[in-house]
Amino acid sequence: MKALGISGSPRKDGNSMLITAHTLKAMAEEGIETELLPLAGLTIRPCIACMSCLKAERCVLEDDLMPIYWKMKEADCIILATPVYFGSATALIKGLMERTAYVIRNNGGSYKGRVGAPLVVGRRGGLTFTMAQMTCWFQTMEFYLSGVAHWSISVGNDRGAVAGDREGMEAAWNLGKSLAFMTKALHVPQP
Repeated sequence: MKALGISGSPRKDGNSMLITAHTLKAMAEEGIETELLPLAGLTIRPCIACMSCLKAERCVLEDDLMPIYWKMKEADCIILATPVYFGSATALIKGLMERTAYVIRNNGGSYKGRVGAPLVVGRRGGLTFTMAQMTCWFQTMEFYLSGVAHWSISVGNDRGAVAGDREGMEAAWNLGKSLAFMTKALHVPQP
């Protein structure tokens, strides 16, 4: 069983990476294999709705998406993390969500049977909106969602500041434990 944590921040070692690593560590303690994948430094363009993915299980846009898509398809659990940029998820994570959704859905699939959850980090505004935005993607893709008290939201602005958000770090840890439990309980070998 494998969990893939994807940080949608353009900053490689920012708060989204820190909180995602923390959640994955909780899962690893429960025997789940984990991988942390930063989108920082990668190019993921927005979907252009060309529907070329109806012809083949791939996106025609040439960038860094498809290797991530295959990792997502192989994972039993997916965590998507994003900082809040101007009241919403980052363009990187939105591009990833849009395009992976098109490719999987246009090729007769879904993520049904897999477990997932969003992680959101922000300074102040947009936290709950971004949480809802990401949760809708997980629901549309037919994931089994795990939740925690106080949601999986953390507060922090400067690099590393999220580590000082005791409640946020505790929620992220508990999310990892819950995701590990669900992944084990619902584990269905993927084709």
